[in-house]
Amino acid sequence: MASKEDIRTSHRARRATLTPAGLEAAGAGIARHGLAWATSLTGGNQGTFAAYLGVGAEPPTLPLLAALHAAGHQLLLPVCEPGLALSWVYWTPSSTSVRSRYAPIQEPAGYRHDTTVMRHADGIFLPATAVDFTGNRIGQGGGYYDKFLAALGTLLPPRTPMSDVGLLPPLPTAAIVYDSEVLPAGSIPAESFDRKVAAALTPAGLVQLEGRASGDARPG
Repeated sequence: MASKEDIRTSHRARRATLTPAGLEAAGAGIARHGLAWATSLTGGNQGTFAAYLGVGAEPPTLPLLAALHAAGHQLLLPVCEPGLALSWVYWTPSSTSVRSRYAPIQEPAGYRHDTTVMRHADGIFLPATAVDFTGNRIGQGGGYYDKFLAALGTLLPPRTPMSDVGLLPPLPTAAIVYDSEVLPAGSIPAESFDRKVAAALTPAGLVQLEGRASGDARPG
């Protein structure tokens, strides 16, 4: 089994070869299918979703953010804090950004909410460099989201366990990756601090990961 760092490195190298046209097409697909997922979670009503702004060769999420906002959903974007903590700022297309003090990214400016704001959230869009059909996720390597998901697990009641081991986060989660980054079950090593995800959002569609034992990455 390849290490997390090996998988992360190879996927970042592949992402670096994407063309502007490829990124634009990926962003459109992610927006379309992400909005459909959000609509299914809220029953067509307006809701609240945690998301993030993809940068560089990451799967583009700005079209998704714009589509969710246009549909009337509220959006929470992360801000990096000391000790690998995340706070959350409500975002709109008119929000201003500032350079993060702790990561090489731009972050939304505004009032910062702690994890308790997730009591009002309907779902979470997570960054990732890969997921597998066991529900394991490889993030960017910083550890912010692992700590956030662990904190979320103490804040809200747990959901149904995965079919093998590990609890799902207490809110619906979709990790945003490219189609080729959904890997066969058991491809990603799991560590004690890891938190599983229920689905992958790709340009081709939403892939359900819960209880899947196959490496078939067809959108579901």
